[in-house]
Amino acid sequence: MSTPYRRRALVAAALLSVGAVVAALLNLTLAGPASAHGSVVDPASRNYSCWQRWGSDFQNPAMATQDPMCWQAWQADPNAMWNWNGLFREGVAGNHQAAIPDGQLCSGGRTQSGRYNALDTVGAWKTTSISNNFRIKLFDQASHGADYIRVYVTKQGFNALTSPLRWSDLELVGQIGNTPASQWTQETSGVSIQVPANAPGRSGRHIVYTIWQASHLDQSYYLCSDVDFGGGSTTPPTTTPPTSTPPTSTPPTSTPPTSTPPTTPNPAGGCTATYKITGQWGGGFQADVQVTNGGSPIRGWSVSWTFPNGQQVTSAWNATVSTSGTLVTARNAAYNGSLGAGASTTFGFTGSWSGSNAVPGNISCTTSA
Repeated sequence: MSTPYRRRALVAAALLSVGAVVAALLNLTLAGPASAHGSVVDPASRNYSCWQRWGSDFQNPAMATQDPMCWQAWQADPNAMWNWNGLFREGVAGNHQAAIPDGQLCSGGRTQSGRYNALDTVGAWKTTSISNNFRIKLFDQASHGADYIRVYVTKQGFNALTSPLRWSDLELVGQIGNTPASQWTQETSGVSIQVPANAPGRSGRHIVYTIWQASHLDQSYYLCSDVDFGGGSTTPPTTTPPTSTPPTSTPPTSTPPTSTPPTTPNPAGGCTATYKITGQWGGGFQADVQVTNGGSPIRGWSVSWTFPNGQQVTSAWNATVSTSGTLVTARNAAYNGSLGAGASTTFGFTGSWSGSNAVPGNISCTTSA
């Protein structure tokens, strides 16, 4: 073979080799079910629920007002929703409470390099209405099966709007043992199974917490689903979009301060505002503000304060929050401005801090008749 022909043959062989490598990589990339996992799809887990509602429209700014908890999660890490079926840890060996600290249950203990941290954020996640006798449906895209599935529900009195989830808040309400994928219901792209549960005495908002121990490896899934017992509203109050980028920091793990929160004076016909830090972690914190009306009905309220140490609000719910330098002003939402004499409402926010995070001492509350 002459030299020019030999060179062309070598080039052609090299191109074929490159093409084979590219094809192999594409096959690996597109082979979703082989590397996929699963989640609770009814009542939907937090990130699956966000993906269901916004996966085809996740850049829509309306999410910030219509679905603020999903908004902050999408802003923190969109991959937490795209990978709704990958919230797991390996090598736990059944010692779940040792592996996952209180306050980190919904993220699987900040698993997957912190991808799912925003799922621990406390607030008004959208809920699914269920009865006290219910079933969870778990979808297994890779047909792993289960060594066991355990279903827990928060105890009556737990406040999912203000409290991070702890192990002591949960009660086991349903479970199944070893169940190979061959015994699950065949779906189009995987298998599913339903686990019966019974949570008597529950009413209102709660969290269903599911632990799925997959059979193929020591792989444990930790899934939070927000529910409402008794058929209450499934949609949390609409809020105004945050005035700054939603938080990307990790959720609270420390104990909130125990000092008495400051309150505003209560002039005749006016209102008071009580500021309370409900969680604090490295670089971030969460706070609630309770607004209490005075002696006359009102149609609106406004709370303002100055941050003493350069803190910044990153996202808020149940109020329209604006900032100007260190001055923060929160105004009622459309649904919680009208308060009768002595009535109260609460709004909350997450924020950032560095150095120190002192509670503002100059909180003021004004009303509109």
